[in-house]
Amino acid sequence: MSVLEGEGAERARGRAARAVPVFAALDLGTNNCRLLIASPSRSGRLRVVDSFSRTVRLGEGLAQTGALSEAAIARTVSALKVCADRLAHHRPTRLRAIATEACRRARNADDLIARARSEAGIELEIVGSDEEAHLAALGCAALVGKRHRGALVFDIGGGSTEIIWLKRKGAATVNAFSASVPVGVVTLAENGDAQSYEKLRGQMRPLFSSVRRRMARAGEFKLRTHHLLGTSGTVTTLGAMAQGLARYDRNKVDASWHRTRRLLEIGDEIAALDHAGRVARACIGEERAELMVPGLAIFAAICAEWPCADLRVADRGLREGMLREMMAEMDA
Repeated sequence: MSVLEGEGAERARGRAARAVPVFAALDLGTNNCRLLIASPSRSGRLRVVDSFSRTVRLGEGLAQTGALSEAAIARTVSALKVCADRLAHHRPTRLRAIATEACRRARNADDLIARARSEAGIELEIVGSDEEAHLAALGCAALVGKRHRGALVFDIGGGSTEIIWLKRKGAATVNAFSASVPVGVVTLAENGDAQSYEKLRGQMRPLFSSVRRRMARAGEFKLRTHHLLGTSGTVTTLGAMAQGLARYDRNKVDASWHRTRRLLEIGDEIAALDHAGRVARACIGEERAELMVPGLAIFAAICAEWPCADLRVADRGLREGMLREMMAEMDA
């Protein structure tokens, strides 16, 4: 083959690669800024092109002041600039960038939106709790167990916790009920009693008991035919620890099955440690240590209200939901 023929083949491969659409989803939460860039594969799965995650603590101090602090906005804009560089490199066909609970609650959220637009070139969309629940469900729906009639999806975020009841209806999975509880790991960590696991857990029970009573109006949630499906840093950490991983490995954690009782036992062990003890545990570390007790309190309250025997861990959620929705719209 001649050099020219080789160059022609290379250009053809490049054109073919560019013909595959690339999509980008950005999720700005109360604690983290996450970007996922992916393209569809022939099997229907997402082929990850690039990803980025940074802890920005956007909601720091929000519960006390009702506003996003200048420092939090600066940290967030800095992370968004990194996202902008990734986006410029990959040039996705479509981008959706959303902001959730912290921006829903902050009286000065418009200041962040304006700076994201002017300094990073990213147009943030503040979504309501219903849309957040819809996207989380869409991102996790593929993990509803084949032998089950449905699952209770829960997403413990930084500023809110989403509860979604997914039911099988024929070959499809439908959203039978969803609710947003305005508590998350960051808001609870800023509480003066954040280290009192028993007290926090007791405070959480009435909130989720109220959700369970409302959900009962949508039908009977049968524990024997349903499982829990958890997506959050708290649950993925528990899933990694249950497997005895020395380092977090998404490929081993995502879609893994566990006995709910075992994860609760691990949670009790972690909650009994002091801060240094939690930092020293594999898969936790300094950054997550202060958020584990609030997350575990929420997790325990959910398990008490919906005591399913089995739990599946999802290291996926809003970003995957956005990507799948954009891909479906492109195919329509």
